[in-house]
Amino acid sequence: MKFTREITNGFIIFAGIAIYFAIMELLGLSDVFILRIFNVFIIAYGINRTISANIHDGIRGYFRNFISGFITSMIGAILSILSLLIYIEIRGGEEFLKHLSEAFLIGGGDVDSSTYVIALLLLESSAASLVATFVLMQYWKDKAEVINKVD
Repeated sequence: MKFTREITNGFIIFAGIAIYFAIMELLGLSDVFILRIFNVFIIAYGINRTISANIHDGIRGYFRNFISGFITSMIGAILSILSLLIYIEIRGGEEFLKHLSEAFLIGGGDVDSSTYVIALLLLESSAASLVATFVLMQYWKDKAEVINKVD
């Protein structure tokens, strides 16, 4: 399996999330939790691009396309987490991290380590990636693999 499609769409997810959060920061809306949830649509867009291109190119199989979509979203997530760590350091390190961690979905509150943030964000992004990929595969499953079809 070549990963060029997954890498390309992972970069699209990363760029979309970076632009979305930059706009939220510029508008002063980065503290509004409900707006942070909308990044799942950016993730779903990248996953959908990967799965639909796979099916268009004749790559069949539910599990193969599921893994391809998950890899795509995790590439975007890992790049986003790495850029967030750089952003945290630029904005003041641990002090900014304490302010930022209040909005985390899992384990929000007192956070005093970048390692802890990485673990929490990887957990959140893995869960979101699995759910988004599963939901999209429910749409694409009949196109990805025909199971138990009666002639």
